Amino acid sequence: MRIVFMGTPRFAADILVNLIEQHEVCAVFTRPDAVSRRGSRMVPSPVKQVAVDHGIPTYTVEGLRQRPAQDLVRNLAPELIVVAAYGYILPREILEIPEYGCLNVHSSILPRWRGAAPVQRAILAQDSQVGVCIMRMEEGLDTGDWCVCRTMDVDDKPYVEILGDLADLGSQALLTAIELMELGKLEWNRQDEAGVTYADKIAKGELFVRPEDDMLSNKLRVQASSPAHPARCIVASRPVTLLEARLVKDADLLHDLNLHLEPGRIIYRGKRLFLGCFDGPIEVLSIRPDSKKAMTAQAFAAGVQNVKSGVVSWQGV
Repeated sequence: MRIVFMGTPRFAADILVNLIEQHEVCAVFTRPDAVSRRGSRMVPSPVKQVAVDHGIPTYTVEGLRQRPAQDLVRNLAPELIVVAAYGYILPREILEIPEYGCLNVHSSILPRWRGAAPVQRAILAQDSQVGVCIMRMEEGLDTGDWCVCRTMDVDDKPYVEILGDLADLGSQALLTAIELMELGKLEWNRQDEAGVTYADKIAKGELFVRPEDDMLSNKLRVQASSPAHPARCIVASRPVTLLEARLVKDADLLHDLNLHLEPGRIIYRGKRLFLGCFDGPIEVLSIRPDSKKAMTAQAFAAGVQNVKSGVVSWQGV
């Protein structure tokens, strides 16, 4: 099947790689190159890099509402358009072009979490499962019928790992949907409007952690964090990003820590690093001090004086 693919981040790039192996991807649309984190150069999106590596024509138009961009897509004559985290809304003029319509690989169990940040919102809401749905696109925001859905347990997996797993599930679901579409056996399911929730974008600083907040909220922020939205704080007077953290489940250890660890204090016990929150501790597993590489909590604690005493402090940014 002749397909135009539209996407931008790593999640979409992983799906594109698998799609290329099975179908003719005649063109790729992605967001324009962005400035690198250090601001020294322009870097292509992960999707653009995959397309270039495979010799696929790539277009970085500023949206699809202008006539020249719509004519460009129309002249490519796609049978199907596949969208995965593209970053632009497709207008009706684009949706009507392909014979088989437009499919969106959406990383939620629809109708749960329509919108921009479904996986992170699911983590923050303590959803036990996340998933990916293949949805038929229409002009509304993630309102279309879905045909194939795959799910997985959240557990304590970090957001970045979950997103990688969902890309694999999304690839499988997409290829299944296309095969059923070609056979004329695809069945569509209408979304139940009573179950709709919206996944707003993660705001700047939303995932920062603070000792005056409860331990569960802080743990979930770390779990939902990403390079774009890090879980920041100051530990032992050092600005850091918390990469992995978990709740303390050992009842005896938790009791002992609650006796000796006040909110805003740090303690190092049994080669494990704990931060005191409003209602109890979280354990830090890995951490990245500013201007340094990621390291284990044990390696970080080795450089902190008096860390075993419980007098060292931490605070919000």
